Formats: sequence, C-alpha cells, structure tokens
Amino acid sequence: MTARSMTGFGTADGEVAGGRLRIEIRSVNHRHLSVQLKVPGELADCESALRERLRAHFERGHVTVSGRWVEAPPQDDLVEVDAERARALVAALRALGKELGVAGELDLAAVARLPDVIRVARGESAPDTSGVLAVLDRAAEACVATREKEGAALCADLSRRLEALEALARRVAEAAPARLVRERDRLAASVKELSGGVALDPDRLAKEVAILADRLDITEELVRFETHLEAMRQALGGREAAVGRRLGFLLQETGREVNTMGSKANDAAIAEAVIVMKTELEKLREQVENLE
Repeated sequence: MTARSMTGFGTADGEVAGGRLRIEIRSVNHRHLSVQLKVPGELADCESALRERLRAHFERGHVTVSGRWVEAPPQDDLVEVDAERARALVAALRALGKELGVAGELDLAAVARLPDVIRVARGESAPDTSGVLAVLDRAAEACVATREKEGAALCADLSRRLEALEALARRVAEAAPARLVRERDRLAASVKELSGGVALDPDRLAKEVAILADRLDITEELVRFETHLEAMRQALGGREAAVGRRLGFLLQETGREVNTMGSKANDAAIAEAVIVMKTELEKLREQVENLE
C-alpha cells in the first residue's frame, strides 16, 4: 500500500433499481475523516450504509459524495379518484347553473379537471442497498487511485527534501569542531588580555574550555535529527497508507532539534544552515498536510 494524498476525484455509474445511478466522490484535506453526502431522496435509507462503506476506503480527508440519476428508475403512478368530492362539485355546479339560468352539462373531461378530484401519486421503489454500494465502491476506488498517484508524487518530493536536510546536517556536523577550536582560542586570547600578559593556568583554561564545549555541543541534537530523518524515510517507504499523522509528529520533533542547534550555533555557517533547515522543514510540513 502506498502513501496517499488527501486530494482526489473518482466517478462511477451502474444500474440501480432499473435506473442508472452516477456517483462522484471528491476529497480534500482534513485532519479527520469528514463525509458529506448529496444523494437523491430515494437513497435516504442507504445513507448510513454509504457512510460506513466510505470508512473502508478513506481514513482522513473531507470526502464529498454526490449521487444523481443518469436514467431515472421506473415509477408506478398511483391514480386516486375522490368520487365523493366529484359528486359534490357536480351537484354544486348544476345548482349554480339553475340559479343563474345558465344552460350546460358537465362532461367527464370537465369533471376530471375539477380541483382535487383526481390525484396522481408517484410510487417510488426503494433502491437495493447492495447495488448502490457497488457503484460507491467503484467511485471510491477511482478516487483512491488518484490519491495514490498524487501521493507518490508527494513522497518523491518529500524524499528529495529529506536528502537536502541530511546534506545540511552534514554541513553542520563538519563545521561544529572548528567552531569549538575558534571559541577555545578566543577564550584564551581574552583571558590573556585581561590578565595583562600573566601566564595562564592551563588546567583552569582547560576547565573553562570544557564547560564552553559542553554548552555549545550539538552532537545529541544532530544524532536525534538524523534519527528522525531516518524514521520519516521508513514511513514514506512503508506499507502503511495513512502516514500523514506520523510524519507530522516527526516533523514537530525534528523542528525542536533544529531550534536547539540554532540557539547553540554561535557560528555564521551553522546559523545559515539552520535557517535553510527551517525553510525546508516548513516546506515539508506543507506537503505532509496533504498526505492521508
């Protein structure tokens, strides 16, 4: 199973209840699974089953399902005649004719046109839920296919950015030792200047340098940074479809390590690398938000 984007589209149609039903599914980003159904009234009884089936196809994203009849199913028209009302209306009209002195007879067509004498109720046969679900499955599979295709492109971009971050980490690791040497020499020169040329106590200087080295050391941050990058690579190459949440958590932890490196930098080259790292992490975060 490949990582999926949360943006996708799929459509399918099939025979349902003697008609032809078309279902379209669109999905966009969302922290959780949110389903919106827009289907014909005849499918109201199927909505619960539709929502449950969608959970088998999608784990995250705002999913909008639209259904419409391409060919309406046949309907049995029920004709109801209110004979009592017809008699009453005909009697009233004849009485009115006599009272007004107006000659004329009502024929059947005229009676049929009288209000509420004839009512036509359109019968609706409830569609078979299994048929509706079959169409939904095909539309969902088409939507998932587009999500997987875009997900593959996203993963390729994320992998390139992870490589860039790894290269930046190597640059920082290479610059770190030289920075400590410069800080040691700077400290020695400062102490010598303040002491007015008096000989320095090597042991005391060594202790101060050790304290400074410990304060500026970013070895642990670099190790954790590399560990997080490797975990993200494994997530991208794994079989789990919904990797977005895991990658989001790892990016948050990676960002903390980069911030700590920046606070300990005390070096122009490392500070510059950290700025680029933060930029790459932000781009990664934007892309990860598109993953399921």
